[in-house]
Amino acid sequence: MLLYLSTCSGARRGFNRSGGSFSRQFATLAACVTLLFGLSACSEGPQSQSASQPQAEKETSMSSQPSFSSQDYGTLSSGEKVTQVTLRNSNGIEMDVISYGGIITRLLTPDAQGQMGDIVLGLDSLEEYVQSNPYFGALIGRYGNRINKGRFELDGRVYQLDTNDGENHLHGGVQGFDKRNWQMTPFKTDSSAGVELALVSEDGDQGYPGRLEVKVVYELSNNDELDMRFEATTDKPTIVNMTQHSYFNLAGSGDILGHELMIPADAYTPVDEGLIPTGEIADISNTPFDFREPTPMGERINEDHEQLQRGQGYDHNYVLDREGDGKLRLAARVEEPVSGRVLEVASEEPGVQFYSGNFLDGSLTGKGTTYQHRSGFCLEPQHFPDSPNQAMFPSTRLNPGETYRTRIIYRFLTRSDS
Repeated sequence: MLLYLSTCSGARRGFNRSGGSFSRQFATLAACVTLLFGLSACSEGPQSQSASQPQAEKETSMSSQPSFSSQDYGTLSSGEKVTQVTLRNSNGIEMDVISYGGIITRLLTPDAQGQMGDIVLGLDSLEEYVQSNPYFGALIGRYGNRINKGRFELDGRVYQLDTNDGENHLHGGVQGFDKRNWQMTPFKTDSSAGVELALVSEDGDQGYPGRLEVKVVYELSNNDELDMRFEATTDKPTIVNMTQHSYFNLAGSGDILGHELMIPADAYTPVDEGLIPTGEIADISNTPFDFREPTPMGERINEDHEQLQRGQGYDHNYVLDREGDGKLRLAARVEEPVSGRVLEVASEEPGVQFYSGNFLDGSLTGKGTTYQHRSGFCLEPQHFPDSPNQAMFPSTRLNPGETYRTRIIYRFLTRSDS
C-alpha cells in the first residue's frame, strides 16, 4: 500500500519546502509502511512471545535486535495489577506503555545530535494517572472527541451517553478506554517489538449499545515508526471512533509554540461555544488555521479569530479526506527547530484533531517538570467530532458482522533525515 499524499496545491508546496526531496523521502516512508502492513497481516506469527514467558528479552536499549521487557507498574483500587511493557528497536528508540489506559508513559527518540530525549508528557505514578490524567498518552474509545449533549440516534432509537465535558460527551465518557486496564501481550519480530492490547466493552458501557471486543497493536519498528493498528467487533449496531492521545513536546521541555507544523488539509470543521462542530466544512485559506506551509504553532495562535477564542487556541478537526476512502496518508508533520526532531503522523482516518495544550495550566507535574500552558500538543487522527449527529460527516457506525479497523503511524526523524 502506497502512502497517499494530499493533492491540494497548498499541501504540495508545504511538502517541497519542508523536505528537500520530499518525494524521495515519502517513497521511503511508503515502502516502510508497506513492509509494516505486511507484518501486521501475518497475525503475530511464531515469533510472538507471551508476557508470561521468561524475561530473556532484557537486552540493553542499544541492542542490535528489537526487544521487550515487562514489569509491574502498580495495583488499582479494584486489586487489578497494572503492567508496564518497554519496547526497544535496534536504533535505541524506547517506549514504555502501561496496561492502564494503554498509556504511553515514555518515548525516547534521538535529536539531530543523536542525544536521546523523552518527547511525551507524562506523570510519575499509577495513582496520578488514575486521579488526574488529562488523557496523557492514552488510548481513546469508544468515541474520540465530543458528542453533542451525549446523545445520538441509531435505527430510530436515541441513546444517552455519559456527559463528562459540561453537557457533552468526551473521549468515551467517565470510564472510557483511557481508564480501563487492558490485557497486554508483548511480542517481537526480526525487525520490530510490540505489544497487543485487548479489552471487552460490555453492552451499555457508558451508554453505548453492543458488546464491543477491541484489539490494539503498538509495534515499534527498526524503521523508527510506531505502527498502531485498531480493531473492534460488535454484536449490535453501535458507533466507534478510536484514537491515540499522546501529548508531544519534541524539545522535551518548554512550550510548543516554536514547533513548526504542517497539516496537508484545505478545510476544517468550525465549532460552537461548546466545541461541537457546527456542521460546516470551512476553507482554511486566509485564516490562522492554514498550516499547508510549515508554520510555528504559536505564530497566529493569539489572533483575534472567533474559532481561536472558542478553543482558547487550536482545538479543531482538520479535514484530510472528504470521501472516507480509508487510504493511509500523511496527516501532519512537525519539526522542532532547536533539537531538530521531526514527527510525522500518517493515518487512515478522514480527519486529525490538532490541540495546542490550551488547558494545561501548571496544576500537573511529572518527570521533574510542571506542565504549563501549551507545553504539549496533540495530533489525534479520527473521524470527525459529533459525527453520529452530523449526516454530512463520514459515518462511525459499526454493524454486527463487520470489523472496525484503522491505523495510525508515528514516524520519528531528525532534520538530517528529511
